[in-house]
Order: sequence, then C-alpha cells, then structure tokens
Amino acid sequence: MPNYCVNKDAQPNGDHEVHDVTARQPCLPAATNRQDLGYHSSCSGAVQAARRYFIQVDGCAICAPDCHTR
Repeated sequence: MPNYCVNKDAQPNGDHEVHDVTARQPCLPAATNRQDLGYHSSCSGAVQAARRYFIQVDGCAICAPDCHTR
C-alpha cells in the first residue's frame, strides 16, 4: 500500500500537491516540506486526508496522476 504526503508549500496556483512517497520520484518535496498522510489504498484517500490540512489540494501529475485534476 502506498505511503503519501502533501507538500506544505503551495504551488503558484495555490494547490498543495499530494505525492506517493513509495514511488520515489524526483517530484517529491524536501523532507522538511512534507506533511505525512500515511498509507492509503489509492491517491483519492490521500487527497481526502490532505484536506484536513489544506483547502486547495491536488494530486501530483507524476506520482499521483489518477488524482491530478489541474
């Protein structure tokens, strides 16, 4: 089951991106900028968890493309 985090730093459009840490892609934010979301069976569960911290959330186009909407 993938482990997810959300970037504490917003993108220029205001989105806080959800990332699959397990995928180990170069798109991951620095460790100091990650809010751990835990393990989820899909990115949609991780996006819901990220909304506990931030209002504007989107999946990363690279490591969570199924949840990338913008």
